[in-house]
Amino acid sequence: MHKKVGLFIIFLLLVLGAWLALRPQEPTEAQRRTSYSYTLLARLINGEARGEPYVGQVAVGAVILNRAQHPRFPNTVAGVVYQPGAFESVSRGQIWTPVKSSSYRAAQAALSGWDPSGGAIYFWNPYKPVSRWIWSRRIISRIGKHVFAR
Repeated sequence: MHKKVGLFIIFLLLVLGAWLALRPQEPTEAQRRTSYSYTLLARLINGEARGEPYVGQVAVGAVILNRAQHPRFPNTVAGVVYQPGAFESVSRGQIWTPVKSSSYRAAQAALSGWDPSGGAIYFWNPYKPVSRWIWSRRIISRIGKHVFAR
């Protein structure tokens, strides 16, 4: 009898341990922020660099992250993305279109530290109308249809 009770208690402890290990847990604030930044970065890449080569998509993501680290810009991905007038895809609502898988992969690559832009804090398509001021920035690379500058 005592042996059966002991085995039953062990069984209950194993079930409880498995339940505790497998139950859904609330994400931490840092996880929520990281997930939000990742999704928003992917949306911005999709809006600004959809159709560009993968390396160009990563470069656009890296520019956003470079800006978030630069003292002249807001210090979060959301702050950079939503800075008034900064991105045509935000102004025109293109960041809300369905996101391609390459944009998610590019966002992850940029968040992992890959920066094919070479440290750029600006990018633009020279074949579209842009402010003359942007041409005063030092161009450091060209990828696809975009120019990257500091």
